[in-house]
Amino acid sequence: MKRKEIAALIVDRLNKEKQYLKSNFKKTKCEIGFFYIDDLLPKDIVLEIYRNFPKLSETKQRKNLRENKYIAYQMNKYNALLEEVIYSFQDATVLKIISEICEIKNILPDEDLYAGGLSLMTKNNFLSPHLDNSHNKDRELWRVLNLLYYVSPDWKLENGGNLELWNNGVKNKPLEIESRFNRLVVMSTHQNSWHSVNKVLVDDVRCCVSNYYFSEKPLLYEDNFHITTFRGRPKETVKDLFLKIDNNLRSSIRKFFKKGIRENPHQYKK
Repeated sequence: MKRKEIAALIVDRLNKEKQYLKSNFKKTKCEIGFFYIDDLLPKDIVLEIYRNFPKLSETKQRKNLRENKYIAYQMNKYNALLEEVIYSFQDATVLKIISEICEIKNILPDEDLYAGGLSLMTKNNFLSPHLDNSHNKDRELWRVLNLLYYVSPDWKLENGGNLELWNNGVKNKPLEIESRFNRLVVMSTHQNSWHSVNKVLVDDVRCCVSNYYFSEKPLLYEDNFHITTFRGRPKETVKDLFLKIDNNLRSSIRKFFKKGIRENPHQYKK
């Protein structure tokens, strides 16, 4: 399928639940605005997407104190369907309806897939509580929405690898959102939108299609530029201390080097 066809299916499904989704996002807007919708695409299409995900050996592993996961973003290396799916979420019709649901004007897609693309997580993989980088790769636009589309069949809550939203800060219990098959989660990104992925507990792979939307204005008036900022979980006291030091060091570097010492390789080089 081509991206226009997939985009039309996404818009049709979102339109059917538009008022409900709009209400859900509005209710949570004062903390971390979000909504999710199940059965986004016909099941046979989603299974085809899943079957064409790259093997772990064909991806890049990011393993450190902050995270342990696999990523893929150079999309011309993989099955063409995967690129079509990713960019279907960047179609103008999809942007328009999500803009209306979230009541955010003039949102823009990210053709470079800066920190977007494909994400794969297997047993013991995790993503610590963090704030996403506030800007796009050129620091010209503000990151405002994160779209996560899960495609692993029969994924269950007890598998782990689920999205966590820390609505009341990282010292309190998060809201856990299951990485359910054929579920799209849309969440706002700003200086208070702490989120994470809890550890995968099964010998299986959680597959996710990831996109970001940007804007010329931040979601919160008080937002400032920040790097991707990590914290430890409530009981990870020592880890939290090290991550705070790490955050400060990386932030200091960005004061002198706008785009960092080296260009972030996590972008699609066409």
